[in-house]
Amino acid sequence: MFSNIALAYGFIYICLAMITAGIILLFCMKIKHNAALRKIEVYTAKHRDYFVYVQMHLHDDVKLQLPPGRLDRIEADVIQAKLMEWIEQLKGEAREKLLLLCREAGFVERDIRSLSSFRKGKRIEAAYRLGGMRASEAVPQLLKLLARTNYGPLAIIIARAIAKSADQPEQIRDMLLQLLASGKPIHALAADILLETRLDSASLLRRFLDDPEPGLVKVALVAMWGQAVPSAVPTLDRLVGSSEKDVRAEAVKLYLSSNPVLKDATIAQLMNDHEWEVRAACAQALGRLHAAGSIPLLAEALKDDNWHVRNYSAESLALLGEQGFETLCQAALHGTGPARETALYRIERIMAKEGNHEEVEQMVDFNKKKLLYDRYFGGAKPSKRIGKMAGVGGDYTA
Repeated sequence: MFSNIALAYGFIYICLAMITAGIILLFCMKIKHNAALRKIEVYTAKHRDYFVYVQMHLHDDVKLQLPPGRLDRIEADVIQAKLMEWIEQLKGEAREKLLLLCREAGFVERDIRSLSSFRKGKRIEAAYRLGGMRASEAVPQLLKLLARTNYGPLAIIIARAIAKSADQPEQIRDMLLQLLASGKPIHALAADILLETRLDSASLLRRFLDDPEPGLVKVALVAMWGQAVPSAVPTLDRLVGSSEKDVRAEAVKLYLSSNPVLKDATIAQLMNDHEWEVRAACAQALGRLHAAGSIPLLAEALKDDNWHVRNYSAESLALLGEQGFETLCQAALHGTGPARETALYRIERIMAKEGNHEEVEQMVDFNKKKLLYDRYFGGAKPSKRIGKMAGVGGDYTA
């Protein structure tokens, strides 16, 4: 009995000692952190004149000098952080002068050594700074570090550093392959990282569109959104027929967004593709392309099993003038099931915009549709009439 009580007391004393040690450690860390912040403020003030000197001579034909005196670790970090901030904001000759200054100050060499640190946090910080300084000589080590890092925020930091620093297309390719090896659907993120490169992005995109690795092709297709790459259009024509589902879907979306002149056979082929993403992309584009000859195909697509295909088909029919709107009315009046509900929902959306048109052309177009609506549905208020026709007035959005 006595031994059990003694053991309990001993356990309590050990716990109290550990708690006390933890509190002391936290206070020490807080004190150290506050001291570092005070040093940063002091060094920022100390080098204010040097920062003004650098800014004044960024665009002059002079070589920037290193800061005077010997720098301790925190002092060097303050100067490095300011230079990296300007590197992100500037381009051209001014950026190159700042990059050269970072190398001459020894910042690049110091961070390359830190990549071999036993501390994970120190390695990641070094990778981030090397990317900010566009340190091409660090890319081989960064690729090795990425290979040892599981996919996550840390891997993304390293990948961005590689994209910013790489001076060879193969290095970008290796980085992307390592990211995609995680098996996660991160093509949009990988495309965003790809566009951080200093290399010619248009040339890289053309190169990856012809790559045998489907993941890289999809990354290039996603990256091409918003990018003007006219020379890639012939490759898009080929990729539209790719056997890879994701590649074909992305290629079709991008191809249709370039406002091509579509042949009837091409439209029919895309609207009957076995992947719903392709059918939906085509249905959405036909209204924007004003392909009036595709109205029968869009009317048939109102019966599609996929909601996205049905909805985009109805949306495009609404954009194809009186003939397209009349097709919607016929589907709402004589159709059945999902086709009827989708047409009713789109008609309701159109008729609810009465009085909301500022342009004369919009008002004329709406009045023509209103006449068609009155002819088919007897001029009743859209919401009441359509709700009555739908039977239960359900949700036509799904």
